[in-house]
Amino acid sequence: MNARVYVDGVAGGRVPALDRGLLYGDGLFETVLFVSGTAPLWSRHLARLQDGAQRLNLPLPPLPAIHDTAVQAAAGLARAAVRISVTRGVGERGYAPPAQAAPCWIVSAAAAPAVPADWYARGIRVRCCRLRLAAQPALAGIKHLNRLENVLARAEWTDAAIAEGLLGDRDGHVIGATAANLFAVRDGRLHTPAVDECGVAGVARAEVLARRETVIGRLTWEELMRADEIFLTSSLRGILPVAAIDENAFTPGPVARDLQAQWRAAGLMETTHG
Repeated sequence: MNARVYVDGVAGGRVPALDRGLLYGDGLFETVLFVSGTAPLWSRHLARLQDGAQRLNLPLPPLPAIHDTAVQAAAGLARAAVRISVTRGVGERGYAPPAQAAPCWIVSAAAAPAVPADWYARGIRVRCCRLRLAAQPALAGIKHLNRLENVLARAEWTDAAIAEGLLGDRDGHVIGATAANLFAVRDGRLHTPAVDECGVAGVARAEVLARRETVIGRLTWEELMRADEIFLTSSLRGILPVAAIDENAFTPGPVARDLQAQWRAAGLMETTHG
């Protein structure tokens, strides 16, 4: 992967080996879709970054500098995936955070991964992962740097025909996918799992919640399998209908189709898809 990398605003800069982001995963990140130099969901990414920083008591670098560097990194790319990482920087040895942290921030950009048009038109195949997410309300919802649960879950399959894996908690509830949030339509109502115990509150999820009345709560695997339609959301891939969960078939439905149309109109999905 060819990526443009900036560290503390400097092109080609390097992260110190003793940075707490590397040592402990002490930090946050956002992966932002830029379309022709602008980020349609920038305000949502910024809000989640600020919320995460407040919850971790993590000082943020100047936000205009982050934005300007992200724009610079995405320049010339029609659709760019820009990752913004903020760590607590270098501190004394041990877990105790430094009293006066000097955050390190990294911005990298590359062409956004291409999504097969068939995924949007006919839906994707997903599987149920064996891994169960641990409950940790202090970290639930935010995009912290430690993604080992997601790494282990994604390692469960190598079949290229499987686009995603679904994750649940230890109490039998569905939470989302390894790199996406989940929505299900049941009896005419749109549902999405709560992410107050584990999981990530995605920015695409937030956009759907702003556009559609949605029930947020616990969703069991059995309830999910009885859904009329299911779709996933992510900032880079947009609205992906689910055509199959393991051996259970589903049909892309009108809610996903309507949101896809809205996403295209807002520039969040390529108009040539679907």
